[in-house]
Order: sequence, then structure tokens, then C-alpha cells
Amino acid sequence: MLARIPRWLGSATKRRVGLAACLAGVLVGALTGAPSAHADAGHPVSAACSESLTGSATCYTGQDTNGAYYAIAVPKTWNGSLVVHAHGGPDLGDGSDPGRSLDDLDRWAVMVKEGYAWAGSSYRRGGYGTRMAAEDTENVRRLFVKEFGTPKRTHVHGQSWGGDVAAKVAEMYGLKHGPYDGVLLTSGVLAGGSRGYDYRVDLRVVYQYYCRNHPRPTEPQYPLWEGLRAGSTMTTTGLRARLQECTGYASAPQERTALQQRNLDDILAVTGIPERTLESHLRFATFTFRDIVMDRLGGRNPFSNRGVWYSGSHDDKALNAGVERFTADPTAVRDLSYDSDLTGKVSIPVLTMHAIDDPTAFVEHEAAYRAALEGAHRGQHLVQTFTRESEHSELSNSEYANSLTALDRWVRTGRKPTPQMIAASCPVFDRAYGTGCFYEPDFHLASYASRVNPRPGGLNWPAMTTAQEKAWSRIDGVGIAP
Repeated sequence: MLARIPRWLGSATKRRVGLAACLAGVLVGALTGAPSAHADAGHPVSAACSESLTGSATCYTGQDTNGAYYAIAVPKTWNGSLVVHAHGGPDLGDGSDPGRSLDDLDRWAVMVKEGYAWAGSSYRRGGYGTRMAAEDTENVRRLFVKEFGTPKRTHVHGQSWGGDVAAKVAEMYGLKHGPYDGVLLTSGVLAGGSRGYDYRVDLRVVYQYYCRNHPRPTEPQYPLWEGLRAGSTMTTTGLRARLQECTGYASAPQERTALQQRNLDDILAVTGIPERTLESHLRFATFTFRDIVMDRLGGRNPFSNRGVWYSGSHDDKALNAGVERFTADPTAVRDLSYDSDLTGKVSIPVLTMHAIDDPTAFVEHEAAYRAALEGAHRGQHLVQTFTRESEHSELSNSEYANSLTALDRWVRTGRKPTPQMIAASCPVFDRAYGTGCFYEPDFHLASYASRVNPRPGGLNWPAMTTAQEKAWSRIDGVGIAP
């Protein structure tokens, strides 16, 4: 059964919806099922919705002309507006993952329950590439418009690394009176690629100073900025075993040796990384760094720790004398910056929401984004909200529904909300979802440099100005290839 289409979309749209559902091919399986049989045509084919949306929406899947799988949901009682979703990661598979957008649709079904159509791309390939992901996000919006008609309003939502992607969408396509009306960024990695991973650079070198097992002295050596040498067969299981060997992180404190406990204490104190996400940060600083360096930048180094003074250990002098140091290749920094840094040049309302105790994308990423917009004289377009939650990408559904409604109201009325107003409106949604409202409207956000060791020049925001972006765009092959 097709979704009810509002009268204002017209009969041509109704015909397109009917065609999309009746395309030759098989009905896609359950939400975790196989991709559309006609994905290569670029048209969506009707699919079974997840249990959370069964009976309340019509779902579709497909594959666009660039090879990116996508998922779409249209509520049976549609309010006429669309949320375009940018997922986090990046995932490191070679191709597009047909299940990724389906999983995201299930996770953010709250937006569909609030009456919004939803469209999300799995991106055309795995691995790093913010502009590529932004293009694929825009492509799924265009595909939605082609098949279902132009929505009344369109908002882009980005989660985690997808926050950087969605913020890039806003800068690339979100011109005033353009296709996007508002931006919702949740748990966002908003400091960009050239600075946003410096704390993982620090983890990589500090870990090796204490543990000496990644690589071991008996193994082929490589510069730590590579994350992992290109030909290595190390798995995540193997990495966890080395981390356990050095720190006993997975053991109860009383089961650790004295050396393991001291190693763990020093690594956590120096890097500021929470113990509960130590393994995931080290995994990123290993496998995702290898993807960025070897697969996306041709072996060039975009990272530096020259001039950084590491502190908090039992012997800072020895640590700073012994830790590996390196300087970035300027062309690698340029290409990573062009791909993923944010200029702050936005022209539409942007609402962010972030857990204060986010252990993965530290809340200070929000300070970097605020500084970028203020540096571009666009701070009037930004409202930031914070919650006393403590997980990454696990914010309350009541808060998601509330935030999306607040953003939409801001777009419709032109009246910019305050964090206090947004916090006050949440209980209405919590009566429906019962997942809690945890806003802290008076939270004081510290600077990015208060959490992450700044590199030379790292106190100035935005990390890439619009003038730099324009100049770099004229260089053949700049950035990261899609």
C-alpha cells in the first residue's frame, strides 16, 4: 500500500509514487534484507518497513547512479516535509552497504513518527570522504523530489561524522532559498578532519610510547601517522588483544598487574580519552587512519604533533622526550582540510544537540563549530543545546522529536529559539515517547583547545576559510576522490 500523498503534490507525483512501488522486481525483504532488485535503475522500490514503522509508513530502497544504496520512508499521515539523513562512521567497507541506511531509518524512526518523510544514503563507498558523502546525501534528496515531488520544507540531519557531512551539505547546497531549510546536527564531529582527530593522533603516539606493541619491535616498523602499515593483516580482535596485554583495560582493576594499571592511568590522563571508549578511539587511530592516509591521501601524512607538550603522566619529561614526533605534509593537510573542514558559511538555521559527557565525539567539537560560524560572521544562524546524557549517538527520542520540531518552527516563523525554550518544550514529546528530557540549557561550553592539544595555528577558526576553499578548489585533484 502506498503512502498517502498530500493534495498539494498533485497527480503527477501520485503517478510517480505508484510507478515506484510497481517497478518490475521483487519486494525487498525486511529492514535488514537485501537491496532492491532494480537499484541500478536509480528508482526506489517498495520495501517492508521495520517493525517500529509497520502500518504507519511506506518504505522504499534503491541504489542511485553512483552506486550508493539508500532508504526512504513516507508516513501515511505525512506533514509534507522531508528529513535527509547523513550517517556517521565512516564505515570502512569497499562498497556501499545496503543495510546501513536501513539501520539508520530504524534508529531514527522517531522522525517518521513525527510525520516527516525520511531519506538516507549509505554513500557510494566506504572509507573517508566528507564531500563525497555530502554529494550522495544531496543525491538522495534529489531522487526523493523526482519520485515524490518537492516537499514543503527539507531539513538535513547529521549524526556523529554525519554531523560533519550534514554541515558540509549546508555549506555546499544550503544557500538561502535553496533546497534545504534547516540543519539538525546531533553528536557531531564538527571540528573537521584537519583538527578533529588530533586527540586520536595523540593517543596513537602515547599508546606506543607506553606499550611498544603496535607495532612490536620484532615486526615491520612504520610511522605511527599511518595508523597501520598498508599490508598488515591485523584485525580488531588482534588490536584488542594488544591493548589488553598492555593495559588490562578489559579486566577488573584488581586483576591488572601494577604495570598494566600504570600504563592505563598514564594513557588516559595524558590523552583525556575516557576508559570506556579507549578501545574504539584506538581502533579509529589505527584502521581509519590507515584508510585516510593510504587509501585517500596516497600515503601522505596529514597529521602533526610537533610542539605538543604531553602532560598528566607519572613522568612527563620522559614521555615528551621519547614519544614519536612527526610533521604533516602540507598537501595532505590541504586535501583533508578541503574535504572535511567547515568554513562556517551557512545561510539557514542550524540547531545542534550534544551529550555533555559524549565519550566519542567530545562535546568540545561544538565549540569548534561555534567558533567557525562566528569566525565567518554567521553565528546568528546557530543554536546549540546540550544534554546531561553520557553516550554517543544515543540521545533520547523525546529530544530528537523536540529538536526537529523546534528547528522546523524556527524555519517557519523566523523566530530563533533559545536553549531554555527548547528545554521547556521537551516534556510534551516525552509524554509520547517516555525516553526522558535531559537538557542543560545553562551549560557552559569550554573551548576546543581546552580538551585537545592545539597545533600551531590551531586556535584560529574556521580551520578553512571560504577564501582558502575557493583558492584550493582551482587546484586539479584537490581533496579526496569520491
